[in-house]
Amino acid sequence: MPTKVDLNADMGESFGPWVMGDDTALLDIITSANVACGFHAGDPDVMDQTMRRAVAKNVGIGAHPGFADLKGFGRRNLPIPADELANAVAYQLGAAQAMARRAGGRIRHLKLHGALANMASVDVALAKACYQAALDVDPDLVIMVLAATEQERAARDLDCHWAGEIFADRAYNDDATLVDRRLPGAVLHNPAAVGPRILAMLQADAIITQSGKHIPCKIDTICLHGDTPGAVSIARGLRDHLTAAGITLSPL
Repeated sequence: MPTKVDLNADMGESFGPWVMGDDTALLDIITSANVACGFHAGDPDVMDQTMRRAVAKNVGIGAHPGFADLKGFGRRNLPIPADELANAVAYQLGAAQAMARRAGGRIRHLKLHGALANMASVDVALAKACYQAALDVDPDLVIMVLAATEQERAARDLDCHWAGEIFADRAYNDDATLVDRRLPGAVLHNPAAVGPRILAMLQADAIITQSGKHIPCKIDTICLHGDTPGAVSIARGLRDHLTAAGITLSPL
């Protein structure tokens, strides 16, 4: 079981006057922030505000690129060629780097968002194209991957810095992919259940799927979605449960 782990959240997903999630409260709890880059959500002002708060809280900052699909929040599969997606990832990473530098921080890691991440978790060639584009911009970037999926295989093949991620608020299929959000039980909302569930995974060094199957993997970071109802309560309960078990939370 790891004695130190990162706790990350997807955030910066508001857009103009439309507010998504309580980023301010989450930044008091988490250790790394995955900031939307303006394609699936977010805008330059939201990026600036989120990153400045992260710097002030000593929270690690990551780029969170996704599909250019504001209406669908980046959660709809789009048939876009891999070379176009690679350019889109590099473009979003560049924007994130500029905004982070201006806020007094830096981009430490990159994590694909939503449907793009789900597609890359079952398509190693797509994952490699996206990750290589990011590494062309910054070879020292930590690539955050869905543990035990084709994303991890791609990162291993590229021999880059990578971190294995599990989800606190999502259920798993037996192939380590996430249960479709449209299905019952796919998104978890009970703060009291999340902490014990994640601690059990850390103790087993494995993803525990919806059916109870154990999938061995390296766990470096735990994610929750900032837009999940009750995200702050879930994050606080998870942090308290892990620290009570003697696990230290720190950025990647």
